[in-house]
Amino acid sequence: MSGKPSDSIRRNILQTAWILIGMLLCLFCYILYIEIAEGQMLTHHPLNSRGLQEISGISRGSIVDSKGRTLAKTDDGVRSYPYGEAAEPVTGYVGVETGSAGIEHYAAMALTGRSAADSHMGPMAQLFSDSSGSTVKLTIDAELQQTAYEALGGRKGAVVVLDADTGAVLVMASSPSFNPEDAAEHWDEISTDKDSVLLNRAVQGLYPPGSTIKPLVAAYALKDGRVKTDEVFDCSGVLDVGGGYTIAESHGEVHGRVTLKDALTESCNVTFGTLAGRLGKGGLKEMFSGVSFDETLSGDIESHLAELPDFDSLSPGELAQIGIGQSKLLVTPMAMAMLAEGFVNEGKIMKPYLVDEIISPKGIRTSKTMPTAWKGSIPRSEAKIINSYMEAVVREGTGTAAYVDGVRVTGKTGTAENASGSDHAWFIGTAVIKGKKTAFAVLIENGGGGGSVAAPIVRDLILQMM
Repeated sequence: MSGKPSDSIRRNILQTAWILIGMLLCLFCYILYIEIAEGQMLTHHPLNSRGLQEISGISRGSIVDSKGRTLAKTDDGVRSYPYGEAAEPVTGYVGVETGSAGIEHYAAMALTGRSAADSHMGPMAQLFSDSSGSTVKLTIDAELQQTAYEALGGRKGAVVVLDADTGAVLVMASSPSFNPEDAAEHWDEISTDKDSVLLNRAVQGLYPPGSTIKPLVAAYALKDGRVKTDEVFDCSGVLDVGGGYTIAESHGEVHGRVTLKDALTESCNVTFGTLAGRLGKGGLKEMFSGVSFDETLSGDIESHLAELPDFDSLSPGELAQIGIGQSKLLVTPMAMAMLAEGFVNEGKIMKPYLVDEIISPKGIRTSKTMPTAWKGSIPRSEAKIINSYMEAVVREGTGTAAYVDGVRVTGKTGTAENASGSDHAWFIGTAVIKGKKTAFAVLIENGGGGGSVAAPIVRDLILQMM
């Protein structure tokens, strides 16, 4: 029996055809979305090994420090790192199995001699590429980086040193670390390490700042007229903030009658708990926004955003705790180094950067970073006043372990309470060395007193820089 298909069969065939066409259109649109909207992100994703495979025949360029010392190089196809684990938080690592991180990831195109357009050309890009990549020159001082890493002594922590005039990063050390040369071989161990060696504590670690936040509180209390420089506070050792909540001085100290300068020099909790209460929810919110703690770094330095409290919901006790760097407040060491920088710069905070310049295989400089101001700042006149108080902290207060004869050193110590263990040790400060302004931040997890544990590291770094 023969004949034409029934109308119902024709309708089914037509519906099926339209469904298939629709599915193909969806697939085509999805491919376009991946290529156009997500292409750049996927190209630069640290776990995307396609690019590494495509440029396997290119000799990866070197990474050098500010004085030309080699931080990473390629010999006979093998990537080596002369400063190993000390510089890993800066250089990062690279491999087909591990992906990439740090400068190895950020500057991958320069290091492999490619451009943004090349990244979308696939294997054809090799036809137009040099046989070797560019050299990436950083702002880091490799020897100072090594000293900072060794000073941490295997303890969990971080050291940041900035050129306060430009924002150039001289040191970005994090401990514990690992040797990037062995990353592929030991990746399972590295990626599951209980001490989180992959965590760059300088820009990704979040900690309560403790008393290192007090200079900022003092500056904004002055700006808002909540305190005068000659006001005298009476420290009995305990501050009653109401509701049965009190704040006590460390080790039961009683400072007696103190001015604002005295309070900062001796790190008086009663005074700064009082000032936080005077600033109130709105004043504290404005303070952190003013220095852009609610902004994150990007580019060659990617930092975690500070964790700030919901200011509108803070109780009087929590307000007072914020004034001494506790409660629901977490910051990175990089953010605190930038804060210290603002005081020595009469309020101006510079945007930190790592990549100084890029030099082609032919020796031509193809890129140069120009210093730029950060979004936030500290009120200028108040920054100058507090900076002079921070000098007294080092000369006669809690930060004397950072004192260096013949050098103007300023600072603030911090001993931050930690709900999960011993106190964290902090020191932030600045120094004018050979006419150049330098800012520091040191954090040692569970280290104890900032004045006795963190401040000596800054002194050692200053002595090396002289």
